[in-house]
Amino acid sequence: MKKTIRLEAIDPVEIYGTGNRILEALCGYFPKLKVTARGTEIILDGSEAETEEFEVKLNMLIERRLHKTSLTPYDVEDIFDGETSPERFRLSGDSTIVHGNDGKPIKARNRTQQEMVKAYFENDLIFAVGPAGTGKTYVAIALAVRALKNREVKRIILTRPAVEAGERLGFLPGDLKDKLDPYLQPLYDALGDMIPQKKLQDFMADGTIQIAPLAYMRGRTLDKACVILDEAQNTNLSQLKMFLTRMGRDAKFIVTGDATQIDLPHKEDSGLLKGIELVRKIKGVSAIFFTDDDIVRHHLVSKIVKAFDRYSEAGKQDNP
Repeated sequence: MKKTIRLEAIDPVEIYGTGNRILEALCGYFPKLKVTARGTEIILDGSEAETEEFEVKLNMLIERRLHKTSLTPYDVEDIFDGETSPERFRLSGDSTIVHGNDGKPIKARNRTQQEMVKAYFENDLIFAVGPAGTGKTYVAIALAVRALKNREVKRIILTRPAVEAGERLGFLPGDLKDKLDPYLQPLYDALGDMIPQKKLQDFMADGTIQIAPLAYMRGRTLDKACVILDEAQNTNLSQLKMFLTRMGRDAKFIVTGDATQIDLPHKEDSGLLKGIELVRKIKGVSAIFFTDDDIVRHHLVSKIVKAFDRYSEAGKQDNP
């Protein structure tokens, strides 16, 4: 059958993409369907089922364009992968969290990350604990950026305890911000992947995004915000309690940490695992535990972590 679809109230270039890249990506999912684009008209020639499915997906692209500055071929991929609303996250967690600066979708990359995303939509306080390289902080920041872009929150607040790993802040050059920035750099890096630099600078200038050491959280009530405590293994139980009780109305709190990488002078002072045990049975709280098998960095990282773990378990040295 033949059918003509007319694009109304939208510039065809916004849907076709530069050099028809977006339209070609869409057509790639319909190899048996003949598609001809002429200005505001798209002429389809093929089976009734494929023609109807093409129109459905095209309308989804148009609807998405109304909520985005521009489309990319990744948007086509998302539509066919099933990116939808938070309800889909609740069901499977298999969806795009947010789009990076290059338009590439940032997704949960393994089952545990999917569980973390699902837990985020079902709870207001989430703990994500596991070894380095599992992506727990990156996923947390992606969820926060998503909430900000969707206007679910007004602010993103990222914090870490300023605990030195083998260095003293007093010996580092510069003012307090300069001294703390090396500890907060991973948070800047993740944000820089998801928000254009100029926009990120504006957000940080007006307080929409705040990055600060944990001590600066004392006395605050954080409403309508997505708040992330990173490296929480370096907090004691009192500090963790102080942070958790900052939660205000319509807030989401995410706590990430690695219980094997404690930088406190006395490792037994870490309050992360103790704190989880105290609150994890409270409704609205969820704890997600990553393992070495969830590491998403270079394939050698997982093997390296396991080698050090075996060495430590043998009692030859403390955890690095």
